[in-house]
Amino acid sequence: MEFGIFYELQLPRPWEPDSEHKLYQNALSQIELADRLGYDYAWQVEHHFLEEYSHSPTPEMFLAAASQRTSRIRLAHGIMQLTTSHPARVAERIATLDLLSNGRAVFGSGESASITELEPFGRVMEDKRQVWEDGLRAVIPMFKDGPCEYDGPYFKMPLRNVLPKPIQRPHPPLWVACSQLDTIEMAGRRGLGALAFQFLSADAAHAWVHAYYNAITKRLDRLADYQINPNIALVSYFMCAETDEEAQRRADGAMFFQFALRFYGAQPGRKRPPAGTVNMWEEFEKWKAANPEGHARALRGGLIGSPETIRRKLRRFETSNIDQIILLNQAGKNTHEHICESLELFGREVMPEFHDKHAGHLEWKRKVMAREIALDEIDTTAFTDRYGPNSVQIATPKTTEVAA
Repeated sequence: MEFGIFYELQLPRPWEPDSEHKLYQNALSQIELADRLGYDYAWQVEHHFLEEYSHSPTPEMFLAAASQRTSRIRLAHGIMQLTTSHPARVAERIATLDLLSNGRAVFGSGESASITELEPFGRVMEDKRQVWEDGLRAVIPMFKDGPCEYDGPYFKMPLRNVLPKPIQRPHPPLWVACSQLDTIEMAGRRGLGALAFQFLSADAAHAWVHAYYNAITKRLDRLADYQINPNIALVSYFMCAETDEEAQRRADGAMFFQFALRFYGAQPGRKRPPAGTVNMWEEFEKWKAANPEGHARALRGGLIGSPETIRRKLRRFETSNIDQIILLNQAGKNTHEHICESLELFGREVMPEFHDKHAGHLEWKRKVMAREIALDEIDTTAFTDRYGPNSVQIATPKTTEVAA
């Protein structure tokens, strides 16, 4: 399997005048380190107005900066919101990143998962899937040589030549966010790489991988004339240290990420609190104090532990034929030093074993795509729990005016 690193650019309160500057510079240094260590992908989100949870509204600028400090790591949008940007601007940004990175851009797209993000751009939750589909249909012809025009239900474009064009032809690889498990099958049916969160068990991974590859090989229904991208990747909480105990001490940020995700996901329309009314880190600290056993249990999940513990967890998923594991290390108040040490230790002690087996996985995938291997049709209804018993359980935080 391959390995990526994942960035929300989280910044819990309290904020200092230089907090965002340090956040960005540290993240760029981490990606530069990952490039030297042989990691395969650096994934960057797009979110708007999500205080503490994500300070990453312009991933194309961040990834462009990373392109000048790296030489081999793929620079991946995970994802760019097609609901909040005109398709021509999306095509321009993806092509520019591809040129700046010498053909390393990856185009992940999605809908946005929150009414807080959609409303300021004049979008609503009810039709965001249809807007995303229309946006993708509009973008694809813009990567081709010569002018194009588009007339869809949500986007319209008069005849223009969208410039520049990407190095990768016909276009950079296409992925889609799968924030809900059932969208994994949709990603396969559309012929797109699937970006999903970690599964609760190897059995769940096995079932969803089968659902994905059966969809792409048997029920392919592309939205436009694009090159399919058969890949399924999982984002996992991550911290690697010499011992399990040390890794768990350093991984508090993963629990903050899960706490915020559960809080936002529980609200109607995934609406965030009114601007400036919740100190999420303070609420997280209260939750930890009230739930020490739940906090400790949650830290035993994900890829958090010593190299041997993480190696053992990865081997359980290896037979499921996951294409890529994306490691979420920059979260909460995890320190820059610990993130770098984690990347170095994993890259030295764990990653080479799984990289060495990747050629065998690619041969398995070739046979699946050629229908030389028939995968069972597995019922996934037993594997729809995204969080599981080890997840953070929360009450709704109170909303009060907070200072930065």
